This record gives sequence, C-alpha cells and structure tokens, in this order.
Amino acid sequence: MPAKRSFLRKDQSVTPEEKELSDGQEKPTGDSCLHQLLLPTTGILPLHISKSQIQQISPLALAYIGDAIYELYVRMFYLLPMQQTKTYHCLVVAQVRAETQALHLRSLIPHLKPAELEIVRRGRNAASGRPKRVDPKVYQEATSLETLIGYLYLTDPQRLTELLQKLHLEK
Repeated sequence: MPAKRSFLRKDQSVTPEEKELSDGQEKPTGDSCLHQLLLPTTGILPLHISKSQIQQISPLALAYIGDAIYELYVRMFYLLPMQQTKTYHCLVVAQVRAETQALHLRSLIPHLKPAELEIVRRGRNAASGRPKRVDPKVYQEATSLETLIGYLYLTDPQRLTELLQKLHLEK
C-alpha cells in the first residue's frame, strides 16, 4: 500500500477526527466536506490577517473573495452525482446569477446577527456602477451576499458554513 501524503504545514495540527480518517476510516460526506474545503486555514492559503486589517478591507474586495468562495461552494454542492461538464455549468450558473444570489440573501436576513447585517449594508452601499442586464437593487443585494461571504470566510468559516447550509440549492 503506498504511503499517504500529508498536506499539512509543519505548524498545523491534526484534529482527532482527521487522525481517525487518516487511519483508514471513511471520509465525511456532505456539508462537513464542504466546510473543510472552505476553511482558510487548510494550509493551502497563508492567511494571517488581523481583525483590524479585515476591517480595512473594502466591501468590494470582500465581495471579490466572497464571489469566488460562493461559486466554489456551489460547484462542490453539485459535484455529486457525477454529470457532464455542461450540466455542471448550467446548474452552477443558475445559482451564481445575481437574481439567485439576491434571493439567497433575502432568505438569510432573518438568521443574520447585527454585525453581519452591518457587513451586508456595507456591501450594498459599495455596489456601484450600472449593471447591464439586472436591476441595480438586485445587483446591490447580490454584492451584499458576496461581501458577507467574503467577510465570514476570513473571520468565521464555521459561521459561513452554517449560513451556506441554510441556502436552498436544489439538485
């Protein structure tokens, strides 16, 4: 049996759950895998950003990161069962459209904490320009969702996972 590779940095510890998995047990499925993929501390990204630095990041920069994280989450959600690439693409595009993101934001609003609502407000106010194919209000809401996702990705990945699990993505 070939040796297992370790993708941990030297300074990164292994949780008891990860130790059990590396000892031959089944891998977790569903949202726990998605959570692990979304964690910024997996050793792949050298993120050492302080709270004060995060507060200085513009809402549009947070939205830029949030857009990528949201799309990765949606892509992972649709990964199984395996399908043709064109099918994956259609499923993902339907979820990452501004209109769908705005709907997702509206569904999350009742679950948000005051600090998260403030991030949403900052994201909405930062959305500028005139989108060509979508109502400006919808564009602002989509940007707000992306800003929230980017912020939570950097500050509280577990909370991000909790909120993403509340989204109603359909298989």
